[in-house]
Amino acid sequence: MIPGQFDYHRPSSKQEALQLLSEFGGGGRPLAGGHSIIPMMKLRLAAPEHLVDLGAVDELKGISVGGGTIEIGAMTTQHELLVSGELAKVCPIIGETSALIADPQVRYCGTLGGNVANGDPGNDMPGLMLCLNASYVLESSGGKREVAAREFYHGIYDTALEDGEMLTMVRIPTPPKGHGYAYCKLKRKVGDYATAAAGAILTMKGGACESASIALTNVADTALYAAEASDSLAGSKLDDDAIARAAELAKSIATPVADMRGSEDYRRSMAGLMTARAIRLAAERAS
Repeated sequence: MIPGQFDYHRPSSKQEALQLLSEFGGGGRPLAGGHSIIPMMKLRLAAPEHLVDLGAVDELKGISVGGGTIEIGAMTTQHELLVSGELAKVCPIIGETSALIADPQVRYCGTLGGNVANGDPGNDMPGLMLCLNASYVLESSGGKREVAAREFYHGIYDTALEDGEMLTMVRIPTPPKGHGYAYCKLKRKVGDYATAAAGAILTMKGGACESASIALTNVADTALYAAEASDSLAGSKLDDDAIARAAELAKSIATPVADMRGSEDYRRSMAGLMTARAIRLAAERAS
């Protein structure tokens, strides 16, 4: 389908972009890589009167690591995340997840900010950000605020973003050295959304799991943080029983809908299976 009529704007600075979004209110939408908003416009699921293209706003790009925090500009592409040596050293799960998103052509254009800000439950980065306990910097012409990723998603395409605001940066607490990590994604073919996916971050101490964080992708209206499953692993030796219990707890919060990827029961079962796989792989990588 052809999108409805809209006006196109290409600001050269963050302040100019924020001013335009403030002026347009609910009628304006920021455009990052375009892989979410353009298909929605073609399907008439979104009909903004103004598109504000952020492609020329260099202030919104870049990766910074230091002081116990990773800061990533919203317009940083998936490819840039994938090839970043800094991220590979301190938080390799980000690159691992980027490599599972769509295909190279999409990763060269698709951005972290666009992936997490749109509220699409099929996107991979929201679940990862829940797992990493990230926060999002949201800015408008009137100021800025920071919202935890675990509080940002309200429903399908429904987030904490207000009219005139845009997500400008993602902040992630740097995981401790020696942590284990994995993002496991089941999909039908290259480029597809997940049938189900799970991310896991683990820390070990004295042969036991000291802390764990688990999140799920595309098995509910939003990405899900599996709090009970995460807590259940703390203090365990990550034996088969502990992993099976965590996988069952993660599976219990999944509420997928039947679609071309499978029935509700199948996709729910795959959420548990991906959780178990992610925990096992993260445990193998933990030191």
